[in-house]
Amino acid sequence: MEYTVQKLAGLAGVSTRTLRYYDEIGLLRPARINSSGYRIYGQAEVDRLQQILFYRELGLSLDSIKEIVTSPSYDGVTALKEHRKKLLEKRKQLDLLIANVDKTIASAEGRIKMSDKEKFEGFKQKMIDENEKKYGREIRAKYGDETVNQSYKKFKEMTEEQYAEWEKLSESVIETLKAAFATGNPAGELAQKAADLHRQWLCCSWNCYTKEAHAGVAQMYVNDERFTAYYDKEQPGLAEFLRDAILVYTGMKK
Repeated sequence: MEYTVQKLAGLAGVSTRTLRYYDEIGLLRPARINSSGYRIYGQAEVDRLQQILFYRELGLSLDSIKEIVTSPSYDGVTALKEHRKKLLEKRKQLDLLIANVDKTIASAEGRIKMSDKEKFEGFKQKMIDENEKKYGREIRAKYGDETVNQSYKKFKEMTEEQYAEWEKLSESVIETLKAAFATGNPAGELAQKAADLHRQWLCCSWNCYTKEAHAGVAQMYVNDERFTAYYDKEQPGLAEFLRDAILVYTGMKK
């Protein structure tokens, strides 16, 4: 079956402007243009639009989606299986949050007692899921599944006090690092204090600390633009300065 822009937009629940934009950026081209100048979409385009909307639901950017669906190695069935896996993970997260709300209501009504740890389980899982979505591929390739899974487990099992300390350390790292950056000396006292605070922050979720791993994380902050952006939003050049400070701290500076 074939569809015009208007009919496909109505079928998929998107705007005609969206479909035209997808055409403009080369994400979803029509199968053909008819004699009247209308875009006509066939079954292949319908299937691709479904995939695009799946990826959008999972939070991917249009640039990322285009890179995926236009890749020569792209396989629709494999992609659907991956979509299903991600959606099940999302459902698991929602189920956990719903259960958390139910427990909180029951606790407020005096029907059960809810520990402070239980109150934050759903939110911690959400943070883990978001981190996995953003950086999972890179950190698993670098450190292995077992190390990453153990780190997530330790994070989930944090007490309220431990979580508060973790957040406090995170803020202290940034504030100390910004003050150290102003000195321009990554080997200076302030910079080395920031590096030590960063080590303490990592150890809140790491089961085993090594200088090599610490230096590797620091280098990743510079190599990966997403990590760089996180630190550099506070002060341009901060990610590289932190890397240099940690390399001095760990004795890995060449």
